[in-house]
Amino acid sequence: MKNVDSINHVTGKSVYLDDIPVQKGTLHAVVFGSPVGHGKIKSVDYAEAKKLPGIAAIITHEDITGDNQIGGIIEDEPLFAEEELHFYGQPIALIVAKDAFTARKAKTLIKVDVEEYDVVTDPREAFKRGDLLFPSRSFQMGIVEEAWKTCEYIFEGRADIGGQEHLYIETQGSYAYPTDNGSIKIHSSTQGPTAVQKTAARVLGLPMHRIEVDVARLGGAFGGKEDQASGFATMVALAAYVMKKPVKITLDRPDDMQMTGKRHPYSADYKIGLSKDLKIVAYQTTLYQNGGAASDLSPAIMERTLFHSTNSYYVPNTFVTVHSCKTNLPPNTAFRGFGAPQGVFTIESAIAQAADELNIPAYKIQEINFIRDGQEFQYGQIAENVNNKATYDQAIKQYNFDQIQKETTDFNKKHVDKKRGVSIMPVCFGISFTKTPMNQARSLVHIYQDGSVGISTGAIEMGQGVNTKIIQVAAGILSISTDKIKVESTNTTRVANTSPTAASTGADLNGHATRLACEVLINRLRHSAAESLKCKDEEVEIKDEYVYLNGEKTKVHWNEVVEAAFLKRVCLTENGHYATPKINFDKTKEKGHPFAYHVYGTAITQVTVDCVRGTYEFDKVQIVHDFGKSMNPTIDFGQVEGALVQGMGWMTMEELAFHPNGKLASESLSTYKVPDIYAVPKSVDIEALETEGAEIAILKSKAVGEPPFLYGIGAFFAIRNAVKAFNSSHKPTFRAPYTHEKTLMDLYATSLAKGAVKKSKDGSVSEAEV
Repeated sequence: MKNVDSINHVTGKSVYLDDIPVQKGTLHAVVFGSPVGHGKIKSVDYAEAKKLPGIAAIITHEDITGDNQIGGIIEDEPLFAEEELHFYGQPIALIVAKDAFTARKAKTLIKVDVEEYDVVTDPREAFKRGDLLFPSRSFQMGIVEEAWKTCEYIFEGRADIGGQEHLYIETQGSYAYPTDNGSIKIHSSTQGPTAVQKTAARVLGLPMHRIEVDVARLGGAFGGKEDQASGFATMVALAAYVMKKPVKITLDRPDDMQMTGKRHPYSADYKIGLSKDLKIVAYQTTLYQNGGAASDLSPAIMERTLFHSTNSYYVPNTFVTVHSCKTNLPPNTAFRGFGAPQGVFTIESAIAQAADELNIPAYKIQEINFIRDGQEFQYGQIAENVNNKATYDQAIKQYNFDQIQKETTDFNKKHVDKKRGVSIMPVCFGISFTKTPMNQARSLVHIYQDGSVGISTGAIEMGQGVNTKIIQVAAGILSISTDKIKVESTNTTRVANTSPTAASTGADLNGHATRLACEVLINRLRHSAAESLKCKDEEVEIKDEYVYLNGEKTKVHWNEVVEAAFLKRVCLTENGHYATPKINFDKTKEKGHPFAYHVYGTAITQVTVDCVRGTYEFDKVQIVHDFGKSMNPTIDFGQVEGALVQGMGWMTMEELAFHPNGKLASESLSTYKVPDIYAVPKSVDIEALETEGAEIAILKSKAVGEPPFLYGIGAFFAIRNAVKAFNSSHKPTFRAPYTHEKTLMDLYATSLAKGAVKKSKDGSVSEAEV
């Protein structure tokens, strides 16, 4: 089944936040943010700005009718700054005007006097100062200190991992207006309608039932709208509430990039010990998470880093610690993978360093350390239905890895100005929110008198195709055409207390809730039909929109069944509730069964590096992925491709740069580079692992949003291997992203025995000393 939104997307008919018709008298808002990275407000002068024609109001912390607090997990983030400023762009006020142009002009007229303090952007420096957002956490298994004594080889090193801008097509935005009885309706570009509802209710000092949040769809999110959309929605909700007028905000791209948090940068120290036969005996790492100025979702992201710090491997002795460091950057937040990629990159760096020192390819260590059924993850869960080795073996065989290696070696022998590199990237990713209570969902299903069906869930459609999968679930159980089914906008008055659409759980949670509701409804209809046919319920089946009696098709159509049930006053509405079974986690022991299941996969990445310029092109990425029993290969394969390229961008070209005062320097697409059509691999091959699927996944079809992001990490190590092929005397450090500039520096990091490249007249290549 094709994505139900695809035609409207490509024809421009899909309605996003900025497409919603506005009410007469709607005002427009612009945020006035901190002009420094850290300091104390001495005074703010709004006089000149207020004189500007068209300015309706300037909303500050003094106008808040409830609490000036938007912190979701930890209450450490004010909506509007009061005295101290902690990051460049931190909201101080909301300028409300007749149009956004006037509001932006007024912004330039505000005068603020600030006593500036030191700005810290390095998490290690923040840690030295004792600046932590919340207490550190550690996972451990076995006894690491004793295990070192049994290791044949021990290696230590450091990895540094950059952040990443979400760069969703639709920027942060919200539209709020008063409704009856002092209530507020909010249209928000958010992954978490309940989070917006709860935050706005707190700041406005209203009960949650006075706040209605409605979301039709998002123009991308990638985690950036899980928590951070709440602040911008609350600002306009507050303005609408105190002014009794509709207010809208849509951030322009520079403001969005400047004010919002990114993927967390990390810095890590690691130590890895191997046996003589290359088994990983012990692994210890300390990771410094750059949380920014407030906690946001950092506690949960830290947790997932811990969960995924050993990636695909069984390590009997581990000790992993994460410190969440408070810096003067916007609060960093959720991003596809949610902390897992940083932990995975660190252990893959440790393995790569060990391979360097032992003069063997990294895959020799990877392939013999995969976790197996019955072994224990460091967080206490016992591995079940493990497909790591299966995806690896299939990739090696199907893509003829021996031939790839031979071709790479032969190419590198024949070429001096270009070198090829190959890497293998295994993936093991747990599916569930790691906070157990968040693993629940509801679905409200109506069957209308004409036989059509309307479904409301807590899922947010943001390009990943969750609405399509929900329709597939309902169509399969009700056995009707997908044309008869519509998925409504996500609305807190229809489906309350929703978890955000995140952690790759959207289809599983909301799909199962829809399944449960539809199963109840179809059983009611079968019973009603059985009464009409004067037979037993088990003799009746509704299939392909007709009633079957004892396996024989009758002339009774779906529409007739529905109509008859309605006339008999049978309830044609059902609210399905689903809570993921089995999962649990005890934070006092740091042990439990936090994941419903795991997704596995293997990627082979091939790159060619231009050793004169330092540029590179990705020739091929070949993937064997564990989809389970994919319910929609078109959508799922597209998710793998998109996640792969986004992960490669993070590892190669997406480099965030900050001025010393904490201001983002890479605040536009002219200074922040993302993959385009020329940067993606020339070829991406994806093969599905043949498997029975996961029973607990919706229709046995595994989650696919986040796991394939990790394949992009292979790009870093492929480039690194190509650099080593050119410059064998240099061992490149583990600093991501591996930009063209860093590649060029590593190619010529030391004096080479075989130096500069020189081409003869006929175009052939020879070697010359530097």
